Amino acid sequence: MKKSLVLTGMMGVGKTTIGRLLAKRLLLKFIDVDKVIEKNQGKSIKRIFEENGEPFFREIEERITLKILKKKRAVIALGGGAFMNNQIRLKVLKSCTSIWLKVNLKSLIKRYKKNDRRPLLNTRKTDVDLKKMYELRKKIYRFANFRINCDNMRKSQVVDKILFLYEN
Repeated sequence: MKKSLVLTGMMGVGKTTIGRLLAKRLLLKFIDVDKVIEKNQGKSIKRIFEENGEPFFREIEERITLKILKKKRAVIALGGGAFMNNQIRLKVLKSCTSIWLKVNLKSLIKRYKKNDRRPLLNTRKTDVDLKKMYELRKKIYRFANFRINCDNMRKSQVVDKILFLYEN
């Protein structure tokens, strides 16, 4: 039996979009961890950060993500910071196939400026903060089983590449 397929990467790289397409093609359930957290807490991730802070969010993220990772054969989109958590990362690497969806920093900055739902980047120093976060996180994302540079690729190409890696 194939393992669950887990997508990791920075906020805004397309984990949810690609995950939905993959799940449809593989005839598997799609789970967006951030959406599960929002449903569990009855509020948006942004509001959780504003009202309860990042440590509270990370605690809930760990508990919910580890529970989700026990499921067999699903396509799972992690939150952007989830793979930084040792417990989550070790569970993913032990029991799932993981894919790091990578996009260049310039593209991410453009995407973030169009969207205010990114709680860790809701400051005036978006470019500086994002660059720091990107440099830190990419050192950890590299532990994923596979890396796909999504720059200059259509969604369908990314999905096809992931399917090839997952099925072979």
